[in-house]
Amino acid sequence: MTPTHAFEGTLIPFDRSNIDTDAILPKQYLKMLDKTGYSPFLFDDERYLDPGDSEVPPATRRKNPEFILNIPPYDQGSILVARKNFGCGSSREHAVWAIRDYGIRAVIAESFGEIFFNNCIRNGIAPILLQEQRINALFELARYTPEARIQVDLARGVLVAEGDEIPLSLPDKLRQTLIEGRDDISDTLAIADTIKAYEAQRRKAEPWIFVG
Repeated sequence: MTPTHAFEGTLIPFDRSNIDTDAILPKQYLKMLDKTGYSPFLFDDERYLDPGDSEVPPATRRKNPEFILNIPPYDQGSILVARKNFGCGSSREHAVWAIRDYGIRAVIAESFGEIFFNNCIRNGIAPILLQEQRINALFELARYTPEARIQVDLARGVLVAEGDEIPLSLPDKLRQTLIEGRDDISDTLAIADTIKAYEAQRRKAEPWIFVG
């Protein structure tokens, strides 16, 4: 992952609760094997007026003019704000890949599906928990000042909106993971010498395990 200290962008207001991972990326796109190429299919069922799958070129489909990702300037946003229980449902990591591939750097909500929250951290997306009052203020900002720029400063642990600094709820360990651009693989590689030393010790102490 790419190390990230701070970033800014416009809001994508998604004023709903209980948005599950099938709504974020429908099941027909799970057969795609790479971690990229999902951007055109994010919120596919609502974004288009006709059905599609990975074999149908998105450019040939009819966009829903009332859906938020088809309305400027929200279509260029990189910080999505929603209500409670965002990312509930199945554990599919593809949903997070689609969000990241679209260019969304942070998702702000009152609560998240637990697995979705962890998948965001593993894929370089900041999942930010805010109370309802703060969420309401962001929706108002997106409605009346859609071009407003929001800053997420991971290094300082704050979200900056219209000059107001809001403390991030992310634990320091998770913020540091995003700041350093780490994932499970890089964390494992960082202790490779310790793992090798342990394996050598086991091989010496219990050689019969390694016979054959």
